[in-house]
Amino acid sequence: MVMNPGRTDITLQAGGVALEGELVIPTTPIGVVVFANGSGGIRFNPRNRVVAEMLHAGHIGTLLFDLLTEAESQRPGMALDTDLLAQRLLVALDWLSAHPETAGLPVGLFGADTGAAPAIVAAAERRGGVGAVVARGGRLEHAESRLHGVRCPTLLITGERDRDTAKLTRRAFGELHCQKHLVLVAGASHQFDEPGTLEDAANHAMTWFSTHLHPAPVTV
Repeated sequence: MVMNPGRTDITLQAGGVALEGELVIPTTPIGVVVFANGSGGIRFNPRNRVVAEMLHAGHIGTLLFDLLTEAESQRPGMALDTDLLAQRLLVALDWLSAHPETAGLPVGLFGADTGAAPAIVAAAERRGGVGAVVARGGRLEHAESRLHGVRCPTLLITGERDRDTAKLTRRAFGELHCQKHLVLVAGASHQFDEPGTLEDAANHAMTWFSTHLHPAPVTV
């Protein structure tokens, strides 16, 4: 278990708005993962915390930041504005590439629920800058036209009992033309509220990132 990872409160400027976040870099990090969710308060979401803490234990840093301001999160439809959220993820990727603690580290994207489609779009947009993607329980039809553009290893996770989302996830899986894997978490509904299901999903995510986040080869 990684003890006392370094935590830093940050503010990202994106399109004229300030987005608050938290960067956590554990000892000897092998990479860093940006969390994407369309709702506000992503840093305090207990489901995100479960996944983040498991990643920290695997020496993977995390950037949890609010893709929407508090005021924006109250506006109807903002959480489903896939293009806007994807653009803000790209701002985060640029920030990480320039930040002293994370420059040079492989970067992954973890998209949950309304953040899954923006994570896919950002990965398709920034092919060389994203090492791996995990999308959990998301409505990937909102990124349908961009699925074929993803080139990094991509893991899709959905709950076995969340039949509507599972059907859409299988369809999205078929549209991906990259290294890919689909996991149906046994006994899990859409929110992964059932005992042990969220931890199961988090473990799959940690294993995927640990396997696929590698430093870029050094060229001479």
